[in-house]
Amino acid sequence: MPVPPILVLTGATGVGKTRVATALAALAGIEIVSADSRQVYRGLDVGTAKPSAAERAAAPYHGLDLVAPAERYSAGRFARDAAGWIGDIAARGRLPVVVGGTGFYLRALFEGLFDEPPLEPGRRQRLRDALGALPEADLSRWARRLDPAFRGGGGRQRAARAVEVALLSGRALSALQAAAKRPSGLVPWYVVLALPRPALAARIAERAQRMLDAGLVAEVRSVLAAGVAPDAPGLTGVGYREVVAHLSGALAAAELPEAIAAATRRYAKRQETWFRHQLAGAVLTLDAAAAPEALAREVLARYRAAGT
Repeated sequence: MPVPPILVLTGATGVGKTRVATALAALAGIEIVSADSRQVYRGLDVGTAKPSAAERAAAPYHGLDLVAPAERYSAGRFARDAAGWIGDIAARGRLPVVVGGTGFYLRALFEGLFDEPPLEPGRRQRLRDALGALPEADLSRWARRLDPAFRGGGGRQRAARAVEVALLSGRALSALQAAAKRPSGLVPWYVVLALPRPALAARIAERAQRMLDAGLVAEVRSVLAAGVAPDAPGLTGVGYREVVAHLSGALAAAELPEAIAAATRRYAKRQETWFRHQLAGAVLTLDAAAAPEALAREVLARYRAAGT
């Protein structure tokens, strides 16, 4: 059975995607595919803003709690998993809705990825060690020099990946992707939730404080006590790396709220840039200041009116 265009609810971190998705669940029989590269990690709940028990009760979720914090979960794996979830949801006669702000996950799902050329393991590890010592801003600069199509987004991991592939293969990551796409055949119908920068900054600051009040530091301390390395994949995200710095003595407790909020604002800015330039397909931008219920009604009405 052919799957119609997939409703994708995206936007910068903190803009309110989960609230709108929950309101949408009250209007239609939906199942949600999470496109959030942080919510895949088990045991990392507070700092990833995972849906609450009530939100999960409103609609089935796919893509949460898939791997341990020490494991890597790639965009390619997400694309394969998500395509399967979407097919199963459609076969059940329900509406699949992709919700999340990880742009590279969305690109992998709807535009496909490339077959990586062989990269010599020893050189690769030495390069990774060297790149790991560079600040994120320097990584991004190198990524742009080696791959003119690099537009940021995805943090230091994405930038390091672009540098690694370019130096070890001799070809830009974007060129390899363009030459060897393997799309899923799914077509996106994007809804981007947006807020003016000051309003989003206020939401981000409130959320950072809520996470700390909800036990973010204790969550990270527990994960580290279980033997997870401080630089494990699950702990490199915004919020977690600041708490790791605090627990190592490099950041005072009083500085945590603003440190997390500032890092989140920078990440949100990169996401907004990515959404402006990288989304391929139909894109509807909505003001996230409206009530989630009103936004959900408009999203569903516009999606249906588009003939999807």
